Amino acid sequence: MAKYNGIKIISKAEIKDKNALAIVYTPGVASSCLEIKNNPETSYDYTNRENSAAVISFDYEKSLQRAIFLKSTLGIDAYPFEISSQESEKIKLAVENIEPSFGAIDLSLIEDTVKNIDFNVSVPVLKGNTADLKEFFLCVSKNLFMFNYDTLKGTTGEKSLQLRKMAGGVVEIELTEEKQTKPVAIVSDSSAVLGLGDIKGSAGLPVMEGKAVLFQELGSVSAIPLCLKTQKADEIIEIVLLLQNSFSGVNLEDIKAPRCFEVENKLIEKADIPIFHDDQHGTAIVVSAALLNALHLAGKNIGDVKIVFSGAGAAAIAVCKLILSLGAKNITLFDIYGAVYKDRQQNNFAHDEISNYTNKNCFKGSLREGIKDADVFIGLSAPNLLDEEMIKSMNKNAIVFALANPTPEIMPDKAKEFGAFITASGRSDFPNQINNSLVFPGLFNGVLKHNIKKITNEIKINCAFALASMVKEDELSTDYILPDALDRQVPVVISDNVI
Repeated sequence: MAKYNGIKIISKAEIKDKNALAIVYTPGVASSCLEIKNNPETSYDYTNRENSAAVISFDYEKSLQRAIFLKSTLGIDAYPFEISSQESEKIKLAVENIEPSFGAIDLSLIEDTVKNIDFNVSVPVLKGNTADLKEFFLCVSKNLFMFNYDTLKGTTGEKSLQLRKMAGGVVEIELTEEKQTKPVAIVSDSSAVLGLGDIKGSAGLPVMEGKAVLFQELGSVSAIPLCLKTQKADEIIEIVLLLQNSFSGVNLEDIKAPRCFEVENKLIEKADIPIFHDDQHGTAIVVSAALLNALHLAGKNIGDVKIVFSGAGAAAIAVCKLILSLGAKNITLFDIYGAVYKDRQQNNFAHDEISNYTNKNCFKGSLREGIKDADVFIGLSAPNLLDEEMIKSMNKNAIVFALANPTPEIMPDKAKEFGAFITASGRSDFPNQINNSLVFPGLFNGVLKHNIKKITNEIKINCAFALASMVKEDELSTDYILPDALDRQVPVVISDNVI
């Protein structure tokens, strides 16, 4: 009999093509998120929560051995955690706030510390020995070893629901004889999910599971989906710091701005492991790579072009900062209040910071006015904001990146019809899909391989140039400015370019 020494978080469904990607991740994942938002109990139907347990102790190796035992004997997908404090209030904070991700929590390894703590959770919490572990956990394994996408019927969203209900989510644990690197934690408070907004708690879990699939399938990186109950920045920070010895890194996901800036900055300052907010920096890297190639085709220099953004949230500000690093000089961001400028009444601290480097003329008008004579439009905002008049008011060889998901600021074919030279979106059913999956799997693979503790601006720039260079000069065209989202060579190249 094999002796197991490690665990991997793996996919229940192979990502073999863009159709599979759309079902497992975006846009199909939105359907299960909405089902759970409307009825939180369905999180046990559409994710692996029904078969997931968190094992928490003061020693990671002890938690790992307990997790291996639960998986090997009962089939439970058990995730090991080390908590760095023995204070009751801190244990209570962590346990209660990871509840949305798990169907049970095992504290039997720290029985003496937790026996008198009253946890406010709705899932079973094991504080000591029990006569029947299986009955206590009530976990249900739906692990699939072979799956045929052709059995699914209906729209992408309907297919996604069918897959998740049949399989019990899209991730599971696999036991290994070899020791494994600790997993990356995909941490979210579900306050800014896809195009769905603040859906809270376990409603974001399908997205984090989908992200974990991409981590493993594209980057060979194990990742734990970890949706938190709290939406307070200081509590998110404290929970991650309490549990950081359980992880090799943290990927922050779908946290609303400006809260996400505080969470990321504090964790970078205080944590001993790499912290990466993919909504910001993954987006920034892939957009920058696309922009470098688009400008090359358009015969324009990044330092000379006028760039306008629709959106001034986390992703837009991160993209803006990175393309400023690449040499852009003339950028204006717009949000629902109009142009962002210094000391604007509606600014948050992030707007005030970025306005030191953008909108130098202190333009105060609308996007409709500001897009006139622009060379580049980058949309990270809301559906259907651009029209024919606005596209036609842009400069010759205009570049339009309409990246709102699932419905962009303008459909790419319409933008082309109205005169745009190059268009891109986040969608897989149009050319030039700008997808973060081109970045984060390979980036984390490289960060872990090279034991990098901090993801610097230099690393982001290196990755952007590496990604752009994967499209060779003789392949580059208005309909091909980035590699395919499922090009298995991309993570390898990204991984090699983090140093």
